[in-house]
Amino acid sequence: MRNIQTQREDRKRFFIDGLRPFLGAVAESRMLYVPKKVGDRYTFTAYDPSGAAQSEINNIRAFTTVKEFLFPLRERVAAFPRRGEANRAKPFAILGLKDCDLRSMAVLDQVFLEEDFHDPFYEQRRKNMFVIASDCFDPAASCCCTLFGGGPFAHSGFDLNLSQTKDGFVVEIGSDEGTRFVEDHAGLFAEASKAQIAEQTENRSQMRQRLETLNAPYEVGTPVNELLAQSGDTDAFDIEEQKCVECQACTRICPTCHCFYLYETVRKDYFAKMKMWDSCMRMAYAAVAGGANPRKVLGDRIRHRLMHKFSFFFDRYGIGMCIGCGRCIDGDTHGMDIRVVLKKLDAEREGSKRAGVAS
Repeated sequence: MRNIQTQREDRKRFFIDGLRPFLGAVAESRMLYVPKKVGDRYTFTAYDPSGAAQSEINNIRAFTTVKEFLFPLRERVAAFPRRGEANRAKPFAILGLKDCDLRSMAVLDQVFLEEDFHDPFYEQRRKNMFVIASDCFDPAASCCCTLFGGGPFAHSGFDLNLSQTKDGFVVEIGSDEGTRFVEDHAGLFAEASKAQIAEQTENRSQMRQRLETLNAPYEVGTPVNELLAQSGDTDAFDIEEQKCVECQACTRICPTCHCFYLYETVRKDYFAKMKMWDSCMRMAYAAVAGGANPRKVLGDRIRHRLMHKFSFFFDRYGIGMCIGCGRCIDGDTHGMDIRVVLKKLDAEREGSKRAGVAS
């Protein structure tokens, strides 16, 4: 992997007063994807160098996840007889990734770049990716990154980061690749003034305070991984089961869910092995040969999904799978809010503790 720097308070900052020259320079050497507003949400679309469509910075994370660029919904991973070089990744860049997106990539890196389970397709795309992050400046009601160790701006994991100000954008460098880009296009950048840096700092402080206020009602008093590990007697998952329609949207839109299955397909003159997203919310997901299924009950699948996200993954890698982007809250058909579920588990645990003391 490229050398991505950790947060540095003395990191040099630059300034650009507009996006178009900057994006044109990025697009010279790689495919560039930029945020596009569709209704009240953002998705990513290929950059139009003609300028026919005006580019803008998304105020919050796009509904499209960065997972779709690194771990496609479906891809061919093998063919027989061999048919050329499949899945050769080309250099590409994405504008407008948020802190939650970068933290989701850190989760996927653990899975697909782990030494014993190395995914060469994922690695190739990751190495060819140029990350242009940006600060959040208008969160949604579902945004809950501050509950899960995140925030409205990135500390690391990016090549360049843009912070919008009233006159333009403060640009931070986060990698060797980002340094080379700024040096190669020095004419685009001016050194950021103290006033511009102060505005960036104030904007970030206000956004964090806004998010913390928004999510204050959902704070829990126990580490989330412990909360799930000790949730054996709860009825919270059975209650959610009564409303869930098993649409699997929660796992499909999640930027860190990474289950997949392999299947074979026949083409006219070759056989192919395909890799496709799977979901632990699907009833047949845990079924084994002979028909046994340890998670046939929907409530058990809901429990397993949250146990994996908050407990199992933490036990293995030391980080949680949930990055607080809120996409599952927005996308869930029956309105499940993981913040509400966790709050219920916390209340039950506190009630049990008090009952234990009373007895």
